Amino acid sequence: MLPILLALAIIGLLFFVLLAGRPDEFTVVRSTTIAAPPAVVFEQVNDFHKWDHWSPWAKLDPACQNTFDGAPAGQGAGFAWDGNKKVGAGRMAITESQPASLIRINLEFLRPFEATNTTEFTFQPEGNGTLITWKMFGKNNFMSKAFGLFVDCDTMVGRDFEKGLASLKTIAETAAK
Repeated sequence: MLPILLALAIIGLLFFVLLAGRPDEFTVVRSTTIAAPPAVVFEQVNDFHKWDHWSPWAKLDPACQNTFDGAPAGQGAGFAWDGNKKVGAGRMAITESQPASLIRINLEFLRPFEATNTTEFTFQPEGNGTLITWKMFGKNNFMSKAFGLFVDCDTMVGRDFEKGLASLKTIAETAAK
């Protein structure tokens, strides 16, 4: 019995050391170029009421309960969702909005896990279009470090960002015509 307990203790210690060595912070970044002026692209992101049209998560739960508060768009606008297991529950608030340039969002996940991150969208003129960059960053707590051992969060979340940017591209390019 003692050798089994000692082996389990060693495995637990090794697991703890492995987690302690994982990065304390994470960043997920994806970009695309959209054939529309920065103001047109910015308008789609700066208003949470428009997110259902391009957000990759909106399609995962059409019955998701969404609520809006604060300003109608821009700084002070708030959005909360409560959905199925695929989308969970959480809240976002735009903390900074610089027209056709930057949107910064405080993102709070409540379910299936609790986390607070920052999301940024930047809009840069590029030729006759816009280079949009979607970035999310935050701290890796113990649970996210453990989860990251088994799931590559950059790939998982990055795929969703890519889908969202592709939908946003279609909408903004149509609006620009």
